[in-house]
Amino acid sequence: MDLILKNALIPQGDRKVKTNILVDNGKIVGFTSALNGLSADRVIDIKENLVVPGCIDPHTHFMDPGFTHRETFTTGTRSAAAGGVTTHIDMPCCSKPSVRDAESFHKKLAPLKDQAYIDFAFWGGMTGEDVREGLLDNIHPQIDEGVVAFKVYMTPSVPTFPKVSDAEMLEIFSHIAPTGMPIGVHAENYDICTFYSEKLKKEGRLDGPAWAEARMALAEKTAIQLIISFAEATGARVHVVHMSTKEGVELVRAAKKRGVKVTAETCPHYLMLNAEDSMSERGTFAKIAPPLREKEDNIVHWQGLADGTIDFVGTDHAPYEIATEKDAPDSTIWNSFPGIPGVETMVPILVSEGLNKGRLSLSRFVEVTSRNAAIHFGIYPKKGALEIGSDADFTVIDLEREYTIDEQKTESMAKYNPLHGLQLKGKPIQTIVRGRVVYDEDNGGIVGEAGYGQYVKRQAIQSLERVIKYETYEEGAKEAEAKPRVEKALRRDLITN
Repeated sequence: MDLILKNALIPQGDRKVKTNILVDNGKIVGFTSALNGLSADRVIDIKENLVVPGCIDPHTHFMDPGFTHRETFTTGTRSAAAGGVTTHIDMPCCSKPSVRDAESFHKKLAPLKDQAYIDFAFWGGMTGEDVREGLLDNIHPQIDEGVVAFKVYMTPSVPTFPKVSDAEMLEIFSHIAPTGMPIGVHAENYDICTFYSEKLKKEGRLDGPAWAEARMALAEKTAIQLIISFAEATGARVHVVHMSTKEGVELVRAAKKRGVKVTAETCPHYLMLNAEDSMSERGTFAKIAPPLREKEDNIVHWQGLADGTIDFVGTDHAPYEIATEKDAPDSTIWNSFPGIPGVETMVPILVSEGLNKGRLSLSRFVEVTSRNAAIHFGIYPKKGALEIGSDADFTVIDLEREYTIDEQKTESMAKYNPLHGLQLKGKPIQTIVRGRVVYDEDNGGIVGEAGYGQYVKRQAIQSLERVIKYETYEEGAKEAEAKPRVEKALRRDLITN
């Protein structure tokens, strides 16, 4: 046996249960209350700290290759490891080239596969340009490469990833819907954001909150309404990324009750910060899209996270270079780049302000930090589970450890964070990926190696295809009768690959 984690407290529902976790060849192979002479190459005494399934950040922009003056895959994954994240899912847009077909996928993967400290997956992409140029056939080659979802932007991102018009988005939904793949949408109404940004510029507004006022809550509300309407019309699985408004929470809640295939994520900054305070104090360093909102939005997002309306949390980690992009000599709230780091502080915030303050139950904490994202993106139970056969990914949390966010003390290249100075109680102290410790706060910090992290493919669709291919569905069997056998075979296939 490779590893034993002894004296671990693991979640069983909302209870913490003391156990010893057995690991071999990077997989969980057992749990036992008494070791009874069992031995392993390594034994780690967890000292009755909490051990949860390795946390997942499903929304990162690590800027590599192409924009490595902002972040590299090495520094981004080190930062994630220091924050208790064992797997991250990188967006398709902030790299050169952006991922929009199989060729661009490989051009992104090739230089990154030897850099990662933790495991990683990729979003695929579709743009308005792809629709106009008749390139929607590039959807399936990306699926074959294992991308976990597709991303579209209703507002511009970077020049290599054009936004979609309403009709182009509908066309993309129609083509992806039959695949069952999730479609993540940056939900802001382009015309509203553009018109009111120009209006406030002409009025001479240069204060930080003007950014949030121009990109008003109504811009997100109308965008989400359209996304939900298109999902109902096409049957597509849609996902609202980085949702920021209380109106969005209400729309998603109502749509779920109607049976619409819609999910949503929020970010730590939409749980903790408001535009008036943070953008007045930090200006461009608190600029992000969608912008920070109001205190009431914070409250409603915590409630939505607790009751299941919001499915999980991602960071939208998108750092920029301070000297040239966030705080250049000619920077204003209008021309500075919108983005902040966050991958190192997501889990500590959810532990301190969610779990420890009673906003999230223990079971819900596990869901929003790992399990739900793993299921949504087709990598469960390989990831996001404390089960025999799952990857031995663990986030070890000291619920009592006090921690103050310091923007200068980070593994990320971005030495700014609008959450700077926030005092927290509860922190990840060890990050373990497939049985190997990559971060140990009390014994050297980052102790892993670049290149250990592996690319993780979306497996559910590929596995289901194999199940069907090998005739798990018996000829003539009703779907309801065959479904349990398919799910059992699918689960077995996920664990063994």
